[in-house]
Amino acid sequence: MLISDFDYELPSDMIAQQPLPQRHASRMLIVARAVGIFADRNFCDLPTFLRPGDVLVLNNTKVFPARLIGRTETGAGIEVFLVREVGDVWETLARPGRRLRVGKRLIFDDRLAAEVVEKRGDGKVFVRFEADGDFYSILDEIGKTPLPPYIKRNTESLDADRERYQTVFASERGAIAAPTAGLHFTPGILDAIRSKGVTVTQLTLHVGYGTFEPVRVDDLADHSVSAERYSIGEETATILNAAKTDGRRIVAVGTTTTRALETNLSKYGGFAAGSHSADLTITPGYEFKAVDALLTNFHLPRSSLLVLTSTFGGHELIMNAYRHAVAEKYRFYSYGDCMFIV
Repeated sequence: MLISDFDYELPSDMIAQQPLPQRHASRMLIVARAVGIFADRNFCDLPTFLRPGDVLVLNNTKVFPARLIGRTETGAGIEVFLVREVGDVWETLARPGRRLRVGKRLIFDDRLAAEVVEKRGDGKVFVRFEADGDFYSILDEIGKTPLPPYIKRNTESLDADRERYQTVFASERGAIAAPTAGLHFTPGILDAIRSKGVTVTQLTLHVGYGTFEPVRVDDLADHSVSAERYSIGEETATILNAAKTDGRRIVAVGTTTTRALETNLSKYGGFAAGSHSADLTITPGYEFKAVDALLTNFHLPRSSLLVLTSTFGGHELIMNAYRHAVAEKYRFYSYGDCMFIV
């Protein structure tokens, strides 16, 4: 299939710019694969769509303040977006990148500076930080929440998103973007789910640049999503293997959770605990082995996340569901509404 098959029209005013006052107040589109229909509901109805014996899998990664605003030694403004730590340097995206050259010194705070050590043609800039104190403590003080570029509002004066652009179960620091399907949950919703006899468990996949990197090919047969590290604990692996043996549903919260679970089961034939690499690219024709139901937000046109979602739910059904969501004025993307594919 072509990436153009995953396009749809979305009015810009339907891109959620702010989170709702209450996490669980989002709308939820139910998509039933077996009968090819969808229905409008609310996220707080999720427990009624779960069954006793289901296993709900969350991604407990925690977003860190990966945006740094600084200046060069000549006073020119610069923004550096931390992507990942590679040895003693950081891979970053810098704006404006044209101002940077190897050896350039960047100043973010009187306690934090950096030197450009490598600049690549793909836009990646590698820097080595110099911190007067603990790097992560300083980053927590001066870094900004790395909101997606389609959220167009002033976030410089007060980082009000630091708590809201984080799931209530986030515990493992390392993501540069939130696993957004998890943003809808509250402790009360999780309690209601457990009271239904559903087991709630967690894994960790630190959402990185590969998750939202644009698809740069026309033919999806040529598409590959960058690998990301994930980890599954012994208890979670035991719970998941028991569910598969018993024929109980595994319900993934988010595409990152789905990719980790599918990679793990495909590679090992059963769920294997430990730290692993999620290097699976899910495109049409892939047969899902691990996940039976998926809760996910609405994704950008022509994105690898929409391709994964459409592969799970069926291309025609999911694209029709997206058109329905547009017609019904759902809120889209990170702070938007969600879809539950059963």
